[in-house]
Amino acid sequence: MTLVQLKDVENARNRIQGFAHKTPALTSSTLDGMVSKKLGVEAHLVFKCENFQKVGAFKFRGATNSIKSLLAEYEGTGKKPVVITHSSGNHAQALALAAREQGVVCHVIMPNNAPSVKKAAVKGYGGIVAECEPTLQAREDTTARVTEQLVAQDPNAVVEFISPYNDVRVIAGQGTLALEVLEQAEELGKPLDILITPVGGGGMLSGCAVAAKGSKPTIRVIGAEPKGADDAYRSFYSKQFVPSVNPTTIADGLLTSLGSNTFPLILEHVDAIHTVSEEEIIRATKLVYERMKIVIEPSSAVPLAVALYSPEFAEWVKSRPTSGGLNIGIVFSGGNADIIKLSESFAQLETTTE
Repeated sequence: MTLVQLKDVENARNRIQGFAHKTPALTSSTLDGMVSKKLGVEAHLVFKCENFQKVGAFKFRGATNSIKSLLAEYEGTGKKPVVITHSSGNHAQALALAAREQGVVCHVIMPNNAPSVKKAAVKGYGGIVAECEPTLQAREDTTARVTEQLVAQDPNAVVEFISPYNDVRVIAGQGTLALEVLEQAEELGKPLDILITPVGGGGMLSGCAVAAKGSKPTIRVIGAEPKGADDAYRSFYSKQFVPSVNPTTIADGLLTSLGSNTFPLILEHVDAIHTVSEEEIIRATKLVYERMKIVIEPSSAVPLAVALYSPEFAEWVKSRPTSGGLNIGIVFSGGNADIIKLSESFAQLETTTE
């Protein structure tokens, strides 16, 4: 049986309704024209704007589904669920806020070199932060130690580790954005032919692929990845897990290796993964700021960069005959950008006429 199915995503949607935002789907005629010229076909883009989600990222969906599922599992047992994770990114903030909203205690293990603003944000959302050395082994060891302490302090506590991307409840929760954008695209008169999402650990891509393919089997689902962190690309085409080793990219939300649950789901449901360069990611991010007037983080721009600049994607599109135009869903995964660093990257781009 598949690890996550459409019904799991539909159930997740019901659980998170009223807690997670139904984020807007936006369009841009300017970007439509640019992608149409690149692909040689009339293209219409529908942007799913998870940068407007709570905590500024899609991660709140999976975090909320995980917490709500956990509470339902232990309802009436007398057990008290407590959640723990290790993260320095959007997942830490998302889980802390989701836990607070549901009255659950949340512990977050963060590397001691994480930006102070991120530590403050997790604490501001009610998370209890423990710091560790900036290595995966230290994160895992500290998580185990804190878990043991919590169980020793309260025998009725059930301490549950929530992975940022590999937990099936997280995967199902992330897939809810695909259900939404499919409906929103229909309402806009632009039913999707293709859906492109970023891929790091694979929670969003796998969840969206399950949801999209389950709802509309003819849709094509594409993963978008930086060339400097292309482990998912290499894993997908070799059909063998390739870990992320020393990734280098401005898209710092896409540094993680695929998970043991996300990888097989991606192999089963995803049609292709394409990569783009750092300059292409920065250029696509700048285009969104200039033309759409919204704030996104570089990881969010990777799918648009694929549509605009990837020759492999263009060839892939041209190899599949289309009747009329092509409607492409683009997921903006979040808006938690380091504006100073990003502005410096914009300044380094040569002046060109887009």
